[in-house]
Amino acid sequence: MAAKRLRTIELLGKYHTELVTAWTNELEAGGGQTRTSKDELRGQAEQFVRLLLDAAGSGSLDITSEGWAPVLRFLDEVSASRVRAGYTAAQTATFIFSLKRPIFAILRRELADDAKAIAEEAWIATELLDRLGLHTVSTFQTTREQVIIRQQHELLELSTPVVTLWDGILAIPMIGTLDSARTQVMMETLLQRIVETGSQVAILDITGVPTVDTLVAQHLLKTVTAIRLMGGDCIISGVRAQIAQTIVHLGVDLAGITTKSSLADALALAFQRTGRTVTKART
Repeated sequence: MAAKRLRTIELLGKYHTELVTAWTNELEAGGGQTRTSKDELRGQAEQFVRLLLDAAGSGSLDITSEGWAPVLRFLDEVSASRVRAGYTAAQTATFIFSLKRPIFAILRRELADDAKAIAEEAWIATELLDRLGLHTVSTFQTTREQVIIRQQHELLELSTPVVTLWDGILAIPMIGTLDSARTQVMMETLLQRIVETGSQVAILDITGVPTVDTLVAQHLLKTVTAIRLMGGDCIISGVRAQIAQTIVHLGVDLAGITTKSSLADALALAFQRTGRTVTKART
């Protein structure tokens, strides 16, 4: 079997340029690589074939062996670049699987008089490309999951902005449903800003929160407790009539926590607590 493997590699090495050209044309004809230029596709094809020939030159087709590490690293880079470019997993896998047709064409032509050899060589090539294709898909999925997790974290940070309303007064407007992950980010961001600015009062505005259930109330209580432990004061604003009724029905104890119906009322109270007064300018 090793001799057969070497024979396949010898054929691919002999027709290296033809193989790269045919593979590039196959990639373009498939229409799934439109986000990559023809020159870049050909460059990737040339590099992959060269690495493939080097790795398989020893006669081993075990892609987990050390000799195949450069090939796998290259595929990792290709997969990551296609994630960033917006390719799908199928389009990324096509980069490898589309190499089958050019290889089979060379094998049929060079081994036309030996049907058994064609079948054996084709099977060897298929197994190898399938394993490399699966590795590509696996890397693609892992990279995409990492990107999604990073984007979710960035969105959480963007969805919980801390606004400086006045010197010593911070506000964090909350919009949408609160969950444990978002509350944790909100708490960390707010506490960090309290430390950075030395603010005395923080306003949690829940005007944009559609509903308040027991879990949301617990998240709010945890945030208020954390702020107080930092030596700050906290006011919850945006408590509408419907939310107030819901909190009462749930039996949530907000005793000791200052609440206001609007952000304006909360800001006015924050001014009082920081020793400020607001007066209307005379005209």
